Amino acid sequence: MRIGLIGDRNERVRAHRAIPVALARAGERLGVEVEEAWLPTSRIPLIPDYVLGAFDGLWCVPASPYANMERALAAIQFARENGTPFLGTCGGFQHVLIEYARNVAGLEDADHAESNPDATVLIVTPLACSLAGKSGRVTIDPGTRAADWYGGLEGTEEYVCSYGLNPEHWELFEKGPLKIVGRDDDGDPRIVELAGHPFFVATLFQPELRSEGDGVHPLVVAFVKAGSASISRSRA
Repeated sequence: MRIGLIGDRNERVRAHRAIPVALARAGERLGVEVEEAWLPTSRIPLIPDYVLGAFDGLWCVPASPYANMERALAAIQFARENGTPFLGTCGGFQHVLIEYARNVAGLEDADHAESNPDATVLIVTPLACSLAGKSGRVTIDPGTRAADWYGGLEGTEEYVCSYGLNPEHWELFEKGPLKIVGRDDDGDPRIVELAGHPFFVATLFQPELRSEGDGVHPLVVAFVKAGSASISRSRA
C-alpha cells in the first residue's frame, strides 16, 4: 500500500524521521508492506485528484508553516471528500481545522496565526502555554471511533507545538461532522474525527514519536489498517 506524506521534508524534524519508521512497524504488525512518498506542498496540484488518487492513505505531517498552505489544504479537502484514509498530526491537525472552517463551515477567511496573524478569522492561534517538548494525558470520548482505534479512553502523548484551536471557535467543532473527541486535562481539544468517513483523524500530539522507541502508536496502526481495507474494497 502507498501512503502520501503531505508536507515539506526536513530530516532535522523529529517527526519526519519517525513517520516512515512508524508506518513500517504498523505494516509489519498487520502483515502489509507500506511504501511512503513525500508530497512537497509546493508541488501538490491545486486540483489534486490525479496525484492524490493514487494513494491508499494520506498523512498531513508536522512542521508548518508549509511552503504552500493552499495546496496542503487542497490535499486535506481531497481526503475528506473522497473517503481516503487520512491522518493529520500537529501541523496537520491545525490545517484540518482550517480546511473544514473554510470549505464546510463557510468561513472563507479562516486562517492560521503563525502564517497570517492579521487574518480576520483566526482558527488556529498560539496556545496559552506552549506544548513544545512536553507530554500530557489525553482523554477520549467514549463511544467514538477514535476511542476504538486508540484502544482505550486515555493515554499519555508527546507534543512539539505552540499552536492550537482558537477557543473562540470551539463550538464549530462540537456540533458538525468534524468533532472534538479528545481533550487534555484542562479540556483543551487534542483529537478530532470526521463522522461518516472510513478514517479521518487529526491529533495535536505526535503519535509518530512513539516509534522512536520500540513501539508503534495504535492510531498509526489503525490508519494503515484503514488504507489496507481501501485496497481490498477497490479490488473487490
